[in-house]
Amino acid sequence: MEEVLITGLGAISHLGSGADAFWHGLMRAEGRPEPVTDPHARMDVPLLYAAPELPEPAGSAPGLSLASRFAIEAARQALADSGLADVAPERVAVVIGTGMGDATLHEQWRANGYPQDAAWAPVFSVVSAVGEWLGAEGPNTSISNACAASGFGISVAADLIRTGAADVVVAGGAEAYSRVALACFNRLGALDPQRCRPFDAQRRGTVFGEGAGILVLESATHAAARQAPRVYARLAGEGWSCDAHHATAPEPTGAQIVRAMGEALERAGAGPDEVGCVVPHGTGTELNDAVESRALHAVLGEAAGRTPLYSLKALVGHTGGAAAALATVAAALILHHRAVPPNRPVDEPDPACEVRLPVERAALGGRFALVNAYAFGGNNVSLVLQEATP
Repeated sequence: MEEVLITGLGAISHLGSGADAFWHGLMRAEGRPEPVTDPHARMDVPLLYAAPELPEPAGSAPGLSLASRFAIEAARQALADSGLADVAPERVAVVIGTGMGDATLHEQWRANGYPQDAAWAPVFSVVSAVGEWLGAEGPNTSISNACAASGFGISVAADLIRTGAADVVVAGGAEAYSRVALACFNRLGALDPQRCRPFDAQRRGTVFGEGAGILVLESATHAAARQAPRVYARLAGEGWSCDAHHATAPEPTGAQIVRAMGEALERAGAGPDEVGCVVPHGTGTELNDAVESRALHAVLGEAAGRTPLYSLKALVGHTGGAAAALATVAAALILHHRAVPPNRPVDEPDPACEVRLPVERAALGGRFALVNAYAFGGNNVSLVLQEATP
């Protein structure tokens, strides 16, 4: 079966724009949300880990939403990083995961008035905007199963390569501020009034963030033929499952979370002692963090106590449909640099979350990195990346 390689990275988040800015931000371990500037956000917790706002990209259709602008810019970065050129358009695919898509555009129109040339912009328009900008004539696919969307999307992208449907896939996720999404989480009582504090005993919920993570995925054959300048990692295994338990709450035993992680590791051929880092879903909600912690012990066994976690959302917030993609970018960089960045310290460790969160830069102790993403509806996905071999 054709190997799937990660040959380019693009990232936009609260930490800045570009994979280098993202990595340096991870190393600084600093991030704090601010109140949104939206005058219509009349709600109890109006916090957001905002990303830098971007102008509309040259050559794109007018009236793009911020989510589409994030996605296009991150795709531009990833393609430049990969050094790709002269790929047959029909052999290039695009897969984008997003929860709210272009919802912000419609929220703006509803508050400020609809332009005369306004057209319906569904979630699919984000991948459509990227595909049009890129000129990709292979499959252009949108994945929208909430906060696991881009994790499932990266898995779909890998399948397109393995089945021969594409040589190159621009894959990832994008999410921008949505007044509706923020209001819904306020009504659910699922937002922390201070910041996103995964695995902290005093955590009170999550806090949203904006951004996009985009990866260039290539078949090993294609990458070798063009002598790709770098390979960050190999996408070695994926696991999907569904709790089928509750619309918003994870199933308390974590059985299907265990299944997704276990299947991803098995397909990657990775034993517990070979996992050098886990980038968890870790949203800061009380049940999610505790269930994931127990599930990690069930899957990794004795290695769980010494395997470092990298708690990304403590720096960039919960970026919804883009969360898994940004976590995968982080995992690829961790493998590439063979180092786990320092975690933002928790104020009070939670005895219900027995996980290792090193606050100093740590050497990578294994060849694999595990990425988890979970979503409303019980949708679970785990990805396993393997370090690139010379």
